[in-house]
Amino acid sequence: MGQLSARIGRHLGAGRVIGLDLVPKRLEMARRHGIEVLDVTELDDVPGALIDLVDGRGPDAVIDAVGMEGHGSSSGRLARTAAGLLPDRLARTMTDRVGVDRLVVLKAALKAVRRGGTVSISGVYGGEVDPMPLMEMFDRGIQLRMGQCHVRRWTDEIMPLLAGDDDPLGVEDLRTHRVPLAQAPKAYEMFQKKEDGCVKVVLAP
Repeated sequence: MGQLSARIGRHLGAGRVIGLDLVPKRLEMARRHGIEVLDVTELDDVPGALIDLVDGRGPDAVIDAVGMEGHGSSSGRLARTAAGLLPDRLARTMTDRVGVDRLVVLKAALKAVRRGGTVSISGVYGGEVDPMPLMEMFDRGIQLRMGQCHVRRWTDEIMPLLAGDDDPLGVEDLRTHRVPLAQAPKAYEMFQKKEDGCVKVVLAP
């Protein structure tokens, strides 16, 4: 999602697009498509770095394409595992009352965006009681955009970009692996472990 968000930003005429990641292969891929990149493993203060890069005021808009950070939060994994062991009714209640996400990326986005700017969340979150810095968000007039993928709203605009021969979004360069459907479990493991430069897998039926 981050790769395509950055490429669509450029396609729509954004004057400057900066991508942040910690996976070298994805940073290299973004760079190939004209995206400025920052390796977050080299930064002590991500919001501060973005603010400094953009005239000392921060980007006009920031996209959180990460979401609930399933790989980075042992407490989140434990909570999801526990909920999965409960009967459905109890699991729903637990999720509604104690569901909390790890919000490192979202909070960085909120701190980096300029006053009056927009933070769009395309990464999926599942928490019901996530703590948010509402005072800061209110004071700085930040707009939040989010929601389940509104596919039909954008289909007519997106399909020509994907189906045409000119490939303006570089989707041919997005897929790194194509494997038979029977190898899906191994492909998921490869993707999760970031092995063999895996960024996007296409499963062939």
